[in-house]
Amino acid sequence: MSKLLEVENLRVSYHSYAGEVQAVRGVSFTADEGGTLAVVGESGCGKSVTARSIMGLIQTPPGEIKADSHIWYKGKDILDYTEKEWRAYRGAECSIIFQDALAALNPTMKIGRQIAENVLLHGSADRKQAWTEAENMLGMVGIPEPGKRMHQYPHEFSGGMRQRVMIAAALVCGPKIVIADEPTTALDVTIQADIIQLLKKLQSERNTTVLLITHDLGIVADMADKIIVMYAGEVVEEGTASDIFYHPGHPYTKALLKAVPRLDMGEQELTPVEGAPPDSIHPPEGCPFYERCESAMCLCGHRNPPAYTLGRGHRASCWLYHPMAQSRRE
Repeated sequence: MSKLLEVENLRVSYHSYAGEVQAVRGVSFTADEGGTLAVVGESGCGKSVTARSIMGLIQTPPGEIKADSHIWYKGKDILDYTEKEWRAYRGAECSIIFQDALAALNPTMKIGRQIAENVLLHGSADRKQAWTEAENMLGMVGIPEPGKRMHQYPHEFSGGMRQRVMIAAALVCGPKIVIADEPTTALDVTIQADIIQLLKKLQSERNTTVLLITHDLGIVADMADKIIVMYAGEVVEEGTASDIFYHPGHPYTKALLKAVPRLDMGEQELTPVEGAPPDSIHPPEGCPFYERCESAMCLCGHRNPPAYTLGRGHRASCWLYHPMAQSRRE
């Protein structure tokens, strides 16, 4: 697979009365064309801020993307885009599925008009053609009687159906990248499975690159090609789905996996991740997971570890993989 999107040293801050909130601190990763990259981590780790940066949705002020940050798309840094280039990029090249469909959709506009407007904005179709394309897209995402549903308002749809409408709006212009930001958070488990299967089906049909943003490792197990694990605004581990689930390297990744329920657990209790993430206004000098880590060493509290290679494409930022630490463990 060829690289379609490359994020390099992304640093995003929000300026508040209490100080500079460092939401994303030096995040780097690549997304392959037609592949699925899952970004996982607990709430507040910077997943959604990273997604919004890729979409150009960081409001300034109070937000700020640092000057040494880069997001490369098709060989060009999108952070240097003009407003005209941003308008052409959003929707047509990259789109986003927000986690709260009811808040993202306009409650005063009919569903059909909201989807058709995307086609009119980015394509050469007239209003009749745009309406037809929107109706066809509603049918593709599994909404029954799409012709009738086009004339209804968001409040007339169930939560799962509204999420399908969001997917239709995101895909109607045929973007190369779709960012799914917690697309199943407010849905029950059966609807979650339906939405994930729908995304997989549409991705395979359209060769779309999917960035799946989630706090739930369970829903990415059979969908993601690559996974990056974020904590306190940093990437602490990255690898294939097999690497992360069967050979996790970072203590935080291992802790997340212990907190995921499994069918073979029986009456065994889940193990929560004790403690809380560090303060984003005054981030620690050392490893951000130091205070919560069962394997922490003195060094961890003073110096942030580099990323150590554990295998092909598998890296983890942990001092446990320093040669000296390895030799002591042996």
